[in-house]
Amino acid sequence: MITPSYEIMLFGFGLAMLLVAWLPLVVNRAPISVPIISLLIGILLSGTNWLHVAQASMPGSVAAERMSEIVILIALMGAGLRLDRRFSWRHWGATWRLLAIAMPLTIIGVFIAGKSMLGLSVPAALLLASVLAPTDPVLAADVQTGPPGRGDDGETRFGLTSEAGLNDGLAMPFVLLAIGLQRGTLDWGHWLAFEMVLDLAMGAAIGWVGGKAMGLLLFRLPLVKLSDTGDGLVAIGITLICYATTQIIGGNGFVAVFVAALSIRSTKPRDSFHTAMADFASQIERVLVMFMLIIFGWTVGGGLMNQLTLAGAGLGMLLLFVIRPVAAWLGFIGSHLPRGSRMLMAFFGVRGIGTLFYLQYAFNRAVFSEKALIWSTTAFVIIASILLHGISSTPLMAWADRQRQGKPRGRDRELLESGYVSESRGNADEPGQDHRG
Repeated sequence: MITPSYEIMLFGFGLAMLLVAWLPLVVNRAPISVPIISLLIGILLSGTNWLHVAQASMPGSVAAERMSEIVILIALMGAGLRLDRRFSWRHWGATWRLLAIAMPLTIIGVFIAGKSMLGLSVPAALLLASVLAPTDPVLAADVQTGPPGRGDDGETRFGLTSEAGLNDGLAMPFVLLAIGLQRGTLDWGHWLAFEMVLDLAMGAAIGWVGGKAMGLLLFRLPLVKLSDTGDGLVAIGITLICYATTQIIGGNGFVAVFVAALSIRSTKPRDSFHTAMADFASQIERVLVMFMLIIFGWTVGGGLMNQLTLAGAGLGMLLLFVIRPVAAWLGFIGSHLPRGSRMLMAFFGVRGIGTLFYLQYAFNRAVFSEKALIWSTTAFVIIASILLHGISSTPLMAWADRQRQGKPRGRDRELLESGYVSESRGNADEPGQDHRG
C-alpha cells in the first residue's frame, strides 16, 4: 500500500523539477538566485515532518557524501565542456595564479584563524581550511561561462570557471593530510610523493588520455559516432567512467573528470554536440543541487548550526571579505589583467557543495572531537556565501559584461586566436587587454 508520505515525496520531487525549470526565468534579472530559494524551502520544511528522506541524507552520512560527490562530478564535466579557450599555460594565467597562490594563501589564512579564533587542534584547523579553500563549481554557475561555442565570456567568467574546475581536486591532498594527522598515521614522504604529486599527475594524465579516447568515439569513428545519437546523456556516462577508472587506478578523480572534459572539447571543438552534452549535464546538476540544498536547509533548520559561536561567524566573514579577496589580489600582483576582472575574481570565492563533500568525506574516515563546531562554522560560511554571492552575482556580472562588450574590438588578437570560436561567432574576451595573466 502506498503511504501518504510516499505520495508527498513524489509530489515534492515533481514540484522541485518544475521549480528547477521555472525559477531561473523568474530570478533572471533579480538580485536573488535559485540556491537561495532552495535553501529557504529546506529551512521552512524543517518545521514539518514532510522531509523524512533528509534523515537518511544528513550531513556526514555516506549517502550525503556520495550525492554531493556525484553533483560535483557532473558540474566539473559541464564546466570543462563550456570553456571556449584552448588549454595553454600562458592563456590560463589567471587560473594558475588563483590555484598556485590564492588557494594556498587561503588555506594558511583559514588555518591561522581556526587555531586562534576557534581554538581548534592542528588537524581540525587544517581540515576546516582545506574544505573552505576551494571555490565551488556547482553554486558558482551564475558567474561562470555560458554554453559552448558562445565565446569566452570575458576573463572574469573564464577565470572563475577554470579555477572551480581544478581546485576541488587540489583540495583533496590537504584533506587527506588533515585525516592522517588526526589518525596519527601520517607518513610525510608518502603524502608528499603520492597524495600530493602522483595522484594529481595521474588524474591529469588519465583525464587527458581518456578524454582523447572518448573524443575519438564521439567524433572520429568512421561509421557510427557517439555524437550521432544527439543524446547529452553521453556526458554523464563519460563522467562516471572517467572518475571510476581514475579512482580504481589511484589517481585524483576530480582532476581527471575536468581534464577529460577539456580533452573532449579540444576534439572537434565547434561541434554542436558539446552543447548538447553540457546542457544535459547542467539539467541533471540543477535538479540534484536543488534537492541537496533543500536537504541542507532542512538540517540547518533542524539544528546543524546549534554550535555556532560568534568567533565561528567572525571567521566566516573574515574568509569571505578578507582572506579570499586578499589572497586572490596578492595572486594577481604583476598581472596585466584589468582591475575590474581581478576584483571580481577575488570577490566571487563561492563556497558550497564541494565544501560539504570534503567535510563529509573527512568525518566518515576520522573522528574529530570538534566536529559540531566545524559543522556549524562551515554551514554558516556556505549560507553566507549563497546569500552574499547569490544576491550580488546578477548585478555585478551584468556590469562586467557591459564593460567587456563596450570596449573597442580588434586591439588584441592574441586571445581570439587562442579560442575555439571565431570573431564572428562570439566575443573571445575583454578586448584590448594583455592575457599573459
